[in-house]
Formats: sequence, structure tokens, C-alpha cells
Amino acid sequence: MPAEGGPQPSKIAPVPGPERRSEPAIPAEDRLFSLVLALLATEAGLLKSEILSTVRGYAERFDRSGSNVNLDRQFERDKDQIRELGIPLETVESPDRPGDNQSLRYRIPKGQYDLPDEVRFTPDELTLLGLAAEVWREASLSEDSQRALTKLRALGIEPREPVIGYAPRLRVRDAAFEPLRQALDRRQSVRFDYFKPGERAPRERRVNPLAVVMHEGRWHLHAHDLAVDAPRTFLLSRIVGDVTPIAGSTFDAPPAGIQDRVIADLAELRLRNAADLAVTAGSDAEVRLGRRAVERDEDAGVIRLHYTDAAVFADELAAYGPEVRVLSPETLRVAVRERLHVVADAHREPEASR
Repeated sequence: MPAEGGPQPSKIAPVPGPERRSEPAIPAEDRLFSLVLALLATEAGLLKSEILSTVRGYAERFDRSGSNVNLDRQFERDKDQIRELGIPLETVESPDRPGDNQSLRYRIPKGQYDLPDEVRFTPDELTLLGLAAEVWREASLSEDSQRALTKLRALGIEPREPVIGYAPRLRVRDAAFEPLRQALDRRQSVRFDYFKPGERAPRERRVNPLAVVMHEGRWHLHAHDLAVDAPRTFLLSRIVGDVTPIAGSTFDAPPAGIQDRVIADLAELRLRNAADLAVTAGSDAEVRLGRRAVERDEDAGVIRLHYTDAAVFADELAAYGPEVRVLSPETLRVAVRERLHVVADAHREPEASR
């Protein structure tokens, strides 16, 4: 502390400068939503400079007197993401300045983005769509959640109204799901190792992914197999290791409605496969399998079930041990017996230890 009467410390005042307000960060999905709305609102399209200086999510960081390199890069990434959403973002050249990237305009043709005239949602359906978006929110499908939310909001649906007290979480257990989903969006050929039942080792497959669908609680990939030049359907749970894009290899968009057709084909395959099973009365097998029975003989303790994949079904039946016997078909009975022999051999003591 200075002595009394000595020189007093000077008070340094802050140098006045331009006032800067701290802007809250704009979530990525809000920025994408704002960009979609802006591009839908104009028939002529918007210049990149107009987008960066006016659209929420860019405008807050736009520097009118300096470099906007980071915003440029952000916009390029956002363009790719919007197209991955299935939104038809177009680039329009200026007629009097062909080849000039600075004069390019961006737009989303409203007629191509609107729902077909025959598609209408009831209030209950809109509520369920909102609930579906909440179910996926912040779950293992969070990336897909943001895609769904952006589409719903662009349709005028705000999926935040609570419908029930909680939203269950969906979990994708197959590691191949996300890379295949990305390959579908980008129309990118991929390769992966696939372990087909009956083979001793996985084999590499090179495919054009066409659809990923859920059937009987399992994810299936429908794809064009490049090696055999024919369509094939794969269980994601049998894909071993990484799904890797094939550099420089792309393909045309899959035909419309392919997901529905694949699900219908799997359902038809399931109906063609029927098994007659003898189940022990009062057992776990009777309770669980009995719920799925399409026919039942109470006196004989026999039920009939449909199934899609024989190997998957054989794995399930073998887990019940002596509680279930396969009466037909013979191929399924042999498959279950082989699995039970493997289990028995694994638990049999070696001869030397007896």
C-alpha cells in the first residue's frame, strides 16, 4: 500500500471499442431447418453471400468486412447433409455468367419437396409422427433423429408436444447399420465380410446398397451383389468387421417403394416356411412359441409356426433344449440337432480327464 500523501495508483480505464454481444450458439438442426425454409421461399434461388448474411445459423457469424472461410466450409457441409436428407437442393447458374461460382444460386423446388396431393395426415397421425421423432431423440440413432426432426418441421409439424409420459429409446445393435445408411444416402458402393450359414469363414461381398429394412426384429440389407450381378438380401448381424466404401464407385437411385417391396418379399418368404413343433406342456417353449402359433393341436401338444430364416430359427429352437422337438421340415430338424450336438460336445469332458 502506498504511503499516505504519496503518489496514488492510477486507475486504468478500459479503452472504448465496438460493443460485441455474445450470441448463443445455434443448434445444427435449427440452422439446417432455417436454410431449408429460406431455399423453399424463393423461386429464383439465393446467392451464397445472401445465405451467409441472412439465414439464421450463418448470419450471427457473418463478417461483412472480413473473411468468411469457416462459414463457407460450414455451408458446403450443410449442402451435403440436406441432400442426404433427400431434399432436392438445386444449383442454378446465372445465364449471363456461366461457370462463375460466385454467381451460383441455390434453391429447393417446392413442387419436388411437397408431399404428393394424395398424402394427408390426420391430427392423430401428426401426433404419432411427433412421438416417433421424440422416441429417436438422443438415442443411438441420434443422427437419424435430427434428419427426421428437420423433415417434420419443414412439413409444419413441431414434434415437441408431449404425448405420453416418456419416450422409449431405440437402439441399433448392428454396427453395420450406420455406415450402410450413409452409403444409401450417398449412393456409394461398399464392401464387407459376410458370414453365411454353412460356410466355414466369411466371404467379402461388394454391393450397391438399395434398402435397409426391419423384419421380425432384425435389420436386413437389400442390395445388388456386384459379383453375381443380382439382388441379394443380407442380415446385418452376419456382417463381420467394417463396412468400407468402394472409392469411385457409385450407383443410380433405387426404384421408388423398394423398402415396401423388400418387406413384402420377406413376409411372403416367411409364409412359405412353416414348422410343426412338439412343445412340452407348461414349459417356457410352450409359452413363448405358443404366442406366435398359427395353428395348434392342444391334444398332441403340437403348434405350427412360420419363419423367415432357417438358421436363425434353428438357433432359437435349440436354446429351448428338450422343451421342443421339430417334427417338420426335416431340414430344420437336422439344423437344430446339429446345434444341440455342438452344445453337448462343448460340455463333454475330455477322455484323459476321466
